[in-house]
Amino acid sequence: MYVDINLLPAWLDVGGIMLGNKTGLIALKSIGMTFMLGAAWVAIAQDAKTPYPSMAPVDQYLMEDKSSEIALARSAAPESISRDAEVLGLERHGYETAVKGTNGFVCIVERSWTAPLDDPNFWNPKLRGPLCLNAAAARSYLPRTIKKTELILAGRTKAQMVETITAAIDKKELPVMEPGAMCYMLSKQGYLSDQDGHWHPHLMFSVSQADPAAWGADLAGSPVISSNDTWEHLTTFMVPVRRWSDGTPDL
Repeated sequence: MYVDINLLPAWLDVGGIMLGNKTGLIALKSIGMTFMLGAAWVAIAQDAKTPYPSMAPVDQYLMEDKSSEIALARSAAPESISRDAEVLGLERHGYETAVKGTNGFVCIVERSWTAPLDDPNFWNPKLRGPLCLNAAAARSYLPRTIKKTELILAGRTKAQMVETITAAIDKKELPVMEPGAMCYMLSKQGYLSDQDGHWHPHLMFSVSQADPAAWGADLAGSPVISSNDTWEHLTTFMVPVRRWSDGTPDL
């Protein structure tokens, strides 16, 4: 769910928060299905020009202190939500349950390979994206993050990951987005890019290939920002909010 917020319109002002040239979560770059594999190889070629041209050693993506990862994951949402949520932690072969939950929410810290294929931070081992998903998103969006992570940690390339994920979606091995799928991304402690750190607190809503115009997204004065990630048949809407999960204002 990482994104190049450099594509955001410079005029976007949400409740007094000017959102300009920033980098954060969700995908704002769409990749046509017809050119899917071609785009993947172009992205790989572009990697040579980035500070992170290839995957770092796995240890660099892991958090040695598991209690710190649990706390970071929970920081994605207000304590009233995250305290009863299930928490997943990243291990050497994928995500595992670190804490059982009771309210249907799942908190997790995503790593850089959930970024768009051409994002220069795709292999950045410093990236940490805390999010807390509601039950609908945990059942429909989260399986994609889990599957991508397993593939990457198993040594698959970007192109192989794209091919496998696309095939799994087409075969309905990975679910379509459920109505109401959303997540909180309100953590001050997240690290979403080398340029902008944690960006702004925001909510994200995931749907299966929707028309952004139906949400009034990306229009002048609209607080809704869209991402139309066609290779995953996924449209994501991001709505910035005024406060972090700890209640402090986004200044």
